[in-house]
Amino acid sequence: MSSIQVFKWTAGSLYLLDQTQLPFKKKYIKCSAYTDVAEAIKTMKVRGAPAIAIAAAYGVALAARRLKAKDAKTYGQKMEKVFSDLLATRPTAVNLRWAIDHLRKFILANPLRRVNMFQDLLLKEAKQMEQNDKGMNQHMGKLGAEFIRDGDTILTYCNTGSLATGGYGTALGVIRSAYAQGKKIKVMACESRPYLQGARLTAWELKEDHIPFHLITDNMAGHFMQRKEVKVVVVGADRITANGDVANKIGTYTLAILAWENRIPFYVVAPTMTLDMTLASGDKIPVEERDPEEVLSWMGKRTAPPGIKALYPAFDITPARYISAIVTERGVVRAPYQDSLRKLMEDESQNFSYSI
Repeated sequence: MSSIQVFKWTAGSLYLLDQTQLPFKKKYIKCSAYTDVAEAIKTMKVRGAPAIAIAAAYGVALAARRLKAKDAKTYGQKMEKVFSDLLATRPTAVNLRWAIDHLRKFILANPLRRVNMFQDLLLKEAKQMEQNDKGMNQHMGKLGAEFIRDGDTILTYCNTGSLATGGYGTALGVIRSAYAQGKKIKVMACESRPYLQGARLTAWELKEDHIPFHLITDNMAGHFMQRKEVKVVVVGADRITANGDVANKIGTYTLAILAWENRIPFYVVAPTMTLDMTLASGDKIPVEERDPEEVLSWMGKRTAPPGIKALYPAFDITPARYISAIVTERGVVRAPYQDSLRKLMEDESQNFSYSI
C-alpha cells in the first residue's frame, strides 16, 4: 500500500514527480539546482506542507554541491540566499520554514567541518527528513485510526497522502491505517477547487490503494452531512497556531462549520513541525494569494467569460472551536488547545524520536 514515490535522488540530481500532470501522466522533472526546486514548489509541481519542506531540504543539498567557501562560517553566510529564495516560494506552510531553520542550525552547529563535507552531510539530512516524515505519518495514522469505526464514511479534503508528504500521508494516512486494520470504511473525497487536488490526486491515491470512495464536488459536502451519510471529517494542515487555529486549503473552514452544525467530529492530522507557537492565533497567519487565472481557467482552457476578475486565496483559517482533536506524532490533543499544545511541545517524553 502507498508505493508512490515523490522524490528520487539520482546521480547528483533530484527528480520530482510532477503533480500538475497527474492523474493523466506520471512524469518526473529533473532538478539540477536549488532554483529548479524553488520553481517546482512555486508552480505546484510539488505541493503539500511536508513535501514542500522535504523538497526544500533537497534544494539545499543541491546548492551545497555548487557553493564554494573558505570555511563553514562563510559557507553559512552564502547559503542564506538559498534559504531566502526557498522560503519565498510558499508563505503559508510553516513546515518549509521548519526545514530551513533546521538546516541553518545544522551548518552553524558544525563550524569546524571542512566545507566539502557539507555536500554529503546536507544530502544525508534531506534523506533523513524524508524517512522521518514517513515514520511520523505511519504513527499518526495509527493514532487517528482509533477515531474511525467499522462502517464509517469519512469525508476528506484536498490531498494529504503520499503525494503531499514523505510517504503514507497525514489525514489520508489515517484512512489508510483504518483500512489496513480491516475496517469496512468508505471515503468521500471533495474535489478541492480550484486546483482539484482531491479530484486529481486524492482520488488517484485511493484508487491505487483500492480503498472504496466516491468523488464529490465541494458544495455537495453539506448535503451528505445533513443526510447523516458522513460520520467523520479528517483533514490536514499547513500551519497550526498556539491557540489551535488551523490554516488549510481554502474551503476547509466551510467544512468545519458544516461538520459542527451536523455534530460530526472534525479531526486535523499534522506533524508537530506544522505547529507555529510563535503565532497566538490564526488571524496572524499569512495567507498566500495565488494567480486568479487558476480560477478562471483549467489546464489552459478558459472556463469563465473573458474580461472578468477573480480572487484566489489559497488557504483559509479554521478556528480551534470547530476542531474535535488534533492528531500529531507525539500524541492526540484536544481543547483547550492553548494548554494542550504547549504541554505537547514541552513534554519530551512524548517525543517518538522521529524528528531529526
